[in-house]
Amino acid sequence: MIHHIELYVSELETSMNFWGWLLEELGYTLFQSWEKGQSWKSGDMYLVFVQVEDRFKDSPYHRCGVGLNHLAFHARSRQHVDEITKKIEQKGVDILYKDRHPFAGGETHYAVYFEDPDRIKVELVAP
Repeated sequence: MIHHIELYVSELETSMNFWGWLLEELGYTLFQSWEKGQSWKSGDMYLVFVQVEDRFKDSPYHRCGVGLNHLAFHARSRQHVDEITKKIEQKGVDILYKDRHPFAGGETHYAVYFEDPDRIKVELVAP
């Protein structure tokens, strides 16, 4: 079981506008908030978002390099994936692999893929 995951973000306010609504939709609640970060909790696990220090801002993130590729979350149902997909699109966020959506992960894998403001890939998967 994962205890927590901590992500450094380039602009905390932008990231919280993106992640806050999504995590609430997925059942997470705001856990901690301080000047340079916020965390969101579900059960015993939490996600932490921290403003990166200026001295490290120039180091670009790329999900195809060494390190985190993506975060995948459980959806409640296929309908839940569809609802979140619509909200994502209304917010102007591009759906990845749109030509194969919602089966980009295979014929039996119903999911939506998109990126956060720092281009970290996010996946929401139906049971």
